[in-house]
Amino acid sequence: METSRARIGFGVATALVVAFLWLPLLLIMLYAFNGSTIQSWPISGWTFHWFHAAWHDHEARSSLWLSLKVGFTATVIALLLGTAAAAAIYRFRFFGREAVSFLLLLPIALPGIITGMALNSAYAFAGVRFSIWTIVVGHATFCVVIVYNNVLARLRRSSPSLLEASADLGADGWHTFRFVIWPVLSTALVAGGLLAFALSFDEVVVTFFTAGAQNTLPLLIFGYIRLGQQLPVVNAIAFAMIVLTVIPVALAQRLMRDTGVLRRGGTALATTK
Repeated sequence: METSRARIGFGVATALVVAFLWLPLLLIMLYAFNGSTIQSWPISGWTFHWFHAAWHDHEARSSLWLSLKVGFTATVIALLLGTAAAAAIYRFRFFGREAVSFLLLLPIALPGIITGMALNSAYAFAGVRFSIWTIVVGHATFCVVIVYNNVLARLRRSSPSLLEASADLGADGWHTFRFVIWPVLSTALVAGGLLAFALSFDEVVVTFFTAGAQNTLPLLIFGYIRLGQQLPVVNAIAFAMIVLTVIPVALAQRLMRDTGVLRRGGTALATTK
């Protein structure tokens, strides 16, 4: 009886949390199809007009393209630096190792406004003009942490004996990476990259301090809402952003459940203890 009551209680609590998180998002998604320019409930009519208007809005398309370029570039940088840092922390023992690990994780813990202000001051001090690269650097500061955490967690879950076995069998560094390390890390890298891209695509605070006169899609939405302009178009853009964010996050969650399995010649070798 107690087990049944506990299960029902946890189920109700989970449903309430999910409703708390998703009902506002679902409401915005429904308003994207509202035929009226006034957000009122119940919705009097349904239309796809605002999606057509958003797609043919030159400023919105330019902002979308900038967001995609920034997200992709920041993700590539994060994959390179995050993987290298995770490999160094995992493989080597050196003085200050824990301090370096702490410093790598700190940017994701700091409030975005602190990171944005710090970068803005650094750019002003160095005389750097705002461009796509100033935004990319700002986004890379927290995207690196996402990849670093994913790769380090996967390395710690894998068995060190795999590398030793590869060396004992005469494999050189390239073959060890290709047939041992890469199959273990591939899903962690893809998941980390997807999460990093999703965070970069949605970022507002750091972007506000590092973009100058440029507008990414989140900044464009923020400006429209602040000025009370084109709210129906904003709802349509928000619908597209929710979909574009949910897809990589869902894929990343699915990939992160994978523990890493090496498959070659029909034989599977588990890589976790």
